[in-house]
Amino acid sequence: MFNKYIKLVIAGAIVVWSVFQFVDGNIMNGISLILLAGIFVLFYFKNEFILLAFLQLRKQNFAGASKWLAYIKNPSSALIKKQEGYYNFLQGIMISQTNLTQAEKYFKKAISLGLNMKHDIAMAKLQLGGIAMSKRRKREATMLINEAKKLDTQGVLSDQIKMMKDQLKKI
Repeated sequence: MFNKYIKLVIAGAIVVWSVFQFVDGNIMNGISLILLAGIFVLFYFKNEFILLAFLQLRKQNFAGASKWLAYIKNPSSALIKKQEGYYNFLQGIMISQTNLTQAEKYFKKAISLGLNMKHDIAMAKLQLGGIAMSKRRKREATMLINEAKKLDTQGVLSDQIKMMKDQLKKI
């Protein structure tokens, strides 16, 4: 895995090479090289290992997703800020199966670093609300679940939010 800045340097070098191909009259080679440079720029903004981990999560393969996340050794140097937020979000999902205290740290860090989509933030806050509820922090859980409900504009998490509110009444 390349550092985030190395990806940009490689893309820049490929663009320079494509300019030389255009000057030599090899138009198709130049176009192909620009497309290749575009892949490196794409992977600067969307990390390949995070994309593969999301793909494994779609298949409900938690072991495969954690395997792909393990390839990211130093997230702060390899990922941009939003990607690091998604890295922590995915790690929180993986670890929430076994250790809620550590998962809470990952979800809080993911929210502080930022996630792109509102429903991802809502999902992280709903998870934090569930963790707070399991630790008998009713006020914090209620606040987090209400924030998740506000962020869930499309109603994707409405069933989970309703279930969590029902469980809160039992506490």
